Amino acid sequence: MRMSRDGDVVELNGPPQFEYGQKVRSRKTVRNDGTFPGKDIGDVLVKKGDEGYVTSIGTFLQQFYIYGVDFVANGYRVGMKARELEDMTPADGKDRGC
Repeated sequence: MRMSRDGDVVELNGPPQFEYGQKVRSRKTVRNDGTFPGKDIGDVLVKKGDEGYVTSIGTFLQQFYIYGVDFVANGYRVGMKARELEDMTPADGKDRGC
């Protein structure tokens, strides 16, 4: 299997794009790649447009931040890259956390 590395982008050279407790929306549908327990490979975990909250920030391949996002409506916590998420925080910044 060929792994996509997004060129020479190294997000870890800067701060994370999202913060703990920040409300985000999925930009894509995410299916189980076999790493999510209790679901079959290919099962939909997150639909495009689902909203959740950042609960953890980790790294992947010494290149990317991975955000653990709790999608409250479906009860799943899924790891996602910044490019797969969009900020849902209102301009006044008052909707932090759940």
